[in-house]
Amino acid sequence: MTTFPSSPLIDVALTKMKKAIVCCELAPGEKLKVAELSKTYGLSSSPIREALNRLTQDGVVEASDNKGFRVAPISTTDFRDITRMRCLLECEALGDAIQYGDDTWEADVLGAFHRLNLIERKLGTGVLALDDEWSTRHKAFHFALFAACPSPLMLKMVDSLFDRAERYRRFSAKQRITPRHKGNEHQELMDAALARDSEKAVTLLRNHIQNTLGRTVEAIERQQATLQ
Repeated sequence: MTTFPSSPLIDVALTKMKKAIVCCELAPGEKLKVAELSKTYGLSSSPIREALNRLTQDGVVEASDNKGFRVAPISTTDFRDITRMRCLLECEALGDAIQYGDDTWEADVLGAFHRLNLIERKLGTGVLALDDEWSTRHKAFHFALFAACPSPLMLKMVDSLFDRAERYRRFSAKQRITPRHKGNEHQELMDAALARDSEKAVTLLRNHIQNTLGRTVEAIERQQATLQ
């Protein structure tokens, strides 16, 4: 596995560009010119290039010797693959967390759910997936559930796939006709996990992940139809 040098400037470039890609501010397929990005973020070309290399490893940027860098395109095939891998890894991580989680884990799950619930009540009927604070708290809730999983490698892979799926969630939400509110799904998932009902919790999580698949595939196909 390739390793890259780390520095505060690389981390700044990585954070800013990853957020722009995940939020679809940098559109799927868009060319990423190092000189333009350097000007946009006020950084030299070196940290920009290293950050792009890392984002290539994360699967949200593509690199070509002839064409340079571009934002990874969106496709139904890619999202189906991401969804399948998320189901495998997140369900395994949740099962482990339920097995090994202690009182602190339970308290952290409750706290993360409460913070997510507060922002959902504040936002009301808006499209939640397009709100940055909701997205932050949504991820924090899911990772509070996984936190007691004893495998750092599994959690790192879950984190990468979650962010790749977030880009698709944002893309889908921008075209959504009717909003989807997940509050009840999160409540049921939390209750099952805290009750140590691993089988039910894993089933709920798998359904929760797969419920996004149909809506997102529909959004991608609708967008592609307009381009034909």
